[in-house]
Amino acid sequence: MSFDSSPLAPGESVGLSSEARSFGIPAGGRRRDFFIVIFESDTRAGRLFDIVLLWAIVASVTVVMLESIASIALRFGLLFDVLEWGFTLLFTAEYLARLWCVERPARYARSFFGIVDLVSVLPTYLALFVPGLHVLLDIRLLRLLRVFRILKLTEYVQEYRRLGSALYASRRKISVFIGTVLMMVVLIGTLMYLIEGPENGFTSIPIAVYWAITTVTTVGFGDITPHTDLGRALASVSMLLGWGILAVPTGIVTAEMTSQRIREGGLPRRCGACGSSDHTERAHYCQGCGARLEGQRPEGASR
Repeated sequence: MSFDSSPLAPGESVGLSSEARSFGIPAGGRRRDFFIVIFESDTRAGRLFDIVLLWAIVASVTVVMLESIASIALRFGLLFDVLEWGFTLLFTAEYLARLWCVERPARYARSFFGIVDLVSVLPTYLALFVPGLHVLLDIRLLRLLRVFRILKLTEYVQEYRRLGSALYASRRKISVFIGTVLMMVVLIGTLMYLIEGPENGFTSIPIAVYWAITTVTTVGFGDITPHTDLGRALASVSMLLGWGILAVPTGIVTAEMTSQRIREGGLPRRCGACGSSDHTERAHYCQGCGARLEGQRPEGASR
């Protein structure tokens, strides 16, 4: 039985994700064929496997959601049970196939998606033997997480890393910002407690701080509102402050990402002729005037 996995020779790992390589690639034979189909999408069979599994995941999650509607569950309850067991057997077979075709099955079983695979089928079996655990069937929605593995977001991996690096580099600034916001909402909440008092719904300082948080973040549930003119004035100031506060963390992370791209030399080139800088990272000529961008070597020049 062949799965069109010939592009990869025995021992070759070109095109395989680091996650797949960490589980161990069989040297050859049927297990290697299954490995290429299940863990990669470079072959026709691999792409077909991913598409079928993707639709199965979407369908199984849809069944879980529809089953939560009482009127629909009452009418199609038997059909939902049959479909659920069909999905459970399918995902169980997939999970066992993944364990079988890797060299280090224990590592896969302990990985994030390995645990998700197990948890997504376990509730159905538990509910069969222990009826009181039927509520655990809602955990099946974890199957939706597996969509990210199938979609193979490889072209965004670098962007994920840049974002994570920017957040880590900005952690001190963000921590100071969060601390400042916490002090501000405590101060505003205390003032509102003193202004409005228990008679207007602000029965304690923590309740007033809760109001301050919902106001500053512009959520505004409306379950507690000021009734005095001074309280409304303080609420207005809090709302205006909230607009500025929301932009601060975005600016911090964006500035750090920009700094990283400058250090990596990845910012778009500036045109020396017209001054335009609205170019892609790989642009060589200005899209406005056609002049060669600064820092680019003439075509054919030696490196």
